[in-house]
Amino acid sequence: MSFTPELIAELEILALFNLANTLEGLKVHQTASPEAVAAALRLHDKGLITQPDGGYLTSLGLDAAGHAQGLLTILTVEEPA
Repeated sequence: MSFTPELIAELEILALFNLANTLEGLKVHQTASPEAVAAALRLHDKGLITQPDGGYLTSLGLDAAGHAQGLLTILTVEEPA
C-alpha cells in the first residue's frame, strides 16, 4: 500500500479541519481544484464528513483528522541542529 495522489488529497482536506472546535466545518467550493472537490466527495462516501462538499467531521472523521494532523506535525518538525 502506498500514498496515492487521491489519498494525499483526502489527507490535505482532513488537515484543514479545526480540531479545537468540532462545530466549525468546511466548505469545498466548486471553484476549488478538481482534486479537492473529488477528495471531499470521497471523504463523504467513506463516512468521514457529513456533506459531499465538506460540512462537519463525523466521529470517524474526527479520529481520522486527528491522526492525519498528528502525522503531519510529526513529519514536519525540524530536527534539532
